Amino acid sequence: MEIIFDLAPLVIKKQELEAELHQEDSWKEPAKVKVLSKKVKHIDDLVDGYNELTSDSEYLQELLQLDDESLLGDMESFLSKLSKAYQKMELQTILNAPHDSNDVLFTINAGAGGTDAQDWAEMLLRMYTRWVERKKFKYEIIDISEGDEAGIKSVTLLIYGSYAYGLLKSEHGIHRLVRLSPFNSNNKRQTSFASVDVIPQIEGNTNIGVKPDEIRVDTYRASGAGGQHVNKTDSAVRITHLETNIVVQCQSQRSQIRNKEMAMRVLLSRLVQHNEEQQRAKSDKIAVSNKEISWGNQIRSYVFHPYNMVKDHRTSYEESNVQSVMDGNLDGYINNYLHFKKESVT
Repeated sequence: MEIIFDLAPLVIKKQELEAELHQEDSWKEPAKVKVLSKKVKHIDDLVDGYNELTSDSEYLQELLQLDDESLLGDMESFLSKLSKAYQKMELQTILNAPHDSNDVLFTINAGAGGTDAQDWAEMLLRMYTRWVERKKFKYEIIDISEGDEAGIKSVTLLIYGSYAYGLLKSEHGIHRLVRLSPFNSNNKRQTSFASVDVIPQIEGNTNIGVKPDEIRVDTYRASGAGGQHVNKTDSAVRITHLETNIVVQCQSQRSQIRNKEMAMRVLLSRLVQHNEEQQRAKSDKIAVSNKEISWGNQIRSYVFHPYNMVKDHRTSYEESNVQSVMDGNLDGYINNYLHFKKESVT
């Protein structure tokens, strides 16, 4: 795929952003400054990547012109470096939607399948946190609901990283597991489902405001890990947006105030997503999060028995090394989906 990269518009955009940053009253809006600074860094990363790719390409051409077999090792090394840099640059040109560079709210919900589904949800949590670690991103568990016997019913994470939402939006949908159930006394094959909901973390000014009389705030005692302080005080916070009935909750912090602040950030992001889904609904597009978490709606199947395969049903990309995928090696699926989406709209 050919990369079309024009530096001029980026330079102009950076100048506009920096002009906003340097306005006299910019310090009054720290959230806006954070967003603008992130956009400037995004442009700097693109330009630096382009310059590095250009420089390495020129150096490789110089090596080729020398026609010296003793330099073959250096040429192969540089060619490999160029290939990786090209793929990274290509991916950055694809990730150009409004929220692609944002951090991400990432929720996993167990679906049909009982205890097996709750165990599957926990397996997915491990898989995605391994991927986060591979990418050198960071994550924070905002809320988690333990399973009845094993696994988890649901979990919400906030994942921090460059292009976190742009990359992980490929995982939004229903994930299907086929395996011999460890919870079945007859060790029968079991099909389980879990859904993944991916929402960009919204920061700074938006067109959405939340007034105190539009929400209900409840506090409750946090569950699970968190120490004696968490278990003895009502530090967890649940916020209900009355008009949309959107409910968010946070119990990751020891302080009720901190949990409320985090819950409000999550609520804002969910309200932005809700409004965008309302707009998409006018074009007859249905949000994946509204689909039943069961057979027929899956985007990807993970088969442990009677054979080993993980297949994405949207792109037909598949791998047979299931353990590698479950250890967080997801880039093949993510990259194929992003290219698939780009090609489908061009």
